[in-house]
Amino acid sequence: MMEQNQRNLRKQVAPYEKSNLRASIWQMINTLVPFFLLWILAYQSLTISYILTLGISVVAAGFLVRTFIIFHDCCHHSFFKNRKANTILGTITGILTVFPYHQWQHDHSVHHATSSNLDKRGTGDIWVLTMDEYLTASTRERLKYRLYRNPLVMFGLGPIYVFLLKNRFNRKGARLNERINTYITNAGIVAIAVILGLTLGWGQFLLVQAPIFLISGSLGIWLFYVQHTFEDSYFEEDKHWKYVKAAVEGSSFYKLPKILQWLTGNIGYHHVHHLSPRVPNYKLEAAHNNTLPLQNVPTITLATSLSSLKFRLWDEQGKKFVGFKEIKVLVKKQKEFLRLEKA
Repeated sequence: MMEQNQRNLRKQVAPYEKSNLRASIWQMINTLVPFFLLWILAYQSLTISYILTLGISVVAAGFLVRTFIIFHDCCHHSFFKNRKANTILGTITGILTVFPYHQWQHDHSVHHATSSNLDKRGTGDIWVLTMDEYLTASTRERLKYRLYRNPLVMFGLGPIYVFLLKNRFNRKGARLNERINTYITNAGIVAIAVILGLTLGWGQFLLVQAPIFLISGSLGIWLFYVQHTFEDSYFEEDKHWKYVKAAVEGSSFYKLPKILQWLTGNIGYHHVHHLSPRVPNYKLEAAHNNTLPLQNVPTITLATSLSSLKFRLWDEQGKKFVGFKEIKVLVKKQKEFLRLEKA
């Protein structure tokens, strides 16, 4: 993609970058109100059947994912025109989703500025090794990486570690306002948990909240994972890295059924979001549909996204994701070559 075309593409998306107050308020209503009602309904269903409770929790988890999208937009200052309004709502939704607003805002901004850049990995992204890096890594490092990329660890233990534990601490070098915001978020989480635990009973509270948290957390990590881990993605060294190419080729269009698209706040249009983070989630679809070049991007569906589970390493030569199986074949060929060379 030529430089001129890249600039033109960003200009085409620019008209969608303005938030709409009425749309934002309506999204708050149709997201937060159903979430709270479903939480109450899940609690009341405990006296009927826990299977029913789990069913309601699945739906509630979907609305918590949608709540996170509001939080996410606030971090980009795209949900409201007023920055203070974004900060206030972002902090509140951050308490509900157990994410400190300013801390995540920092890490996520770094992610957007460095996504798909091989020389700037490590902040706000998923741990990705190239094939060469994996082959030269120590046995311990390989084991750590294999565990990290294991679906049970990433989507099962991942939400517990990242959301419940890692998010509770300030990053090194955090500014005062960021540190205070983390303390406020932690205090808000504890206050809500204590009030509900003492009022409803700790057992009942955890029976409702735990599945909602685990399901929404796993869904959130899955969405982030598949939208950056697909076979023909884009990764380049810093000297060759281009922001627009990283956005439209390194972020997928996750084409979901309409109900799932709605619950996930249109985040499936991830290529549009990475191209212009200031586009509010409720305008991403329109930006995609009315910008022809954006319709010609890597597209995955619910069915095809499952293949992303086998992608573990980036092949710099082939410019694609591969699995550990390809590494075994490569190592076998190298050993055979060395054996023949010695002979």
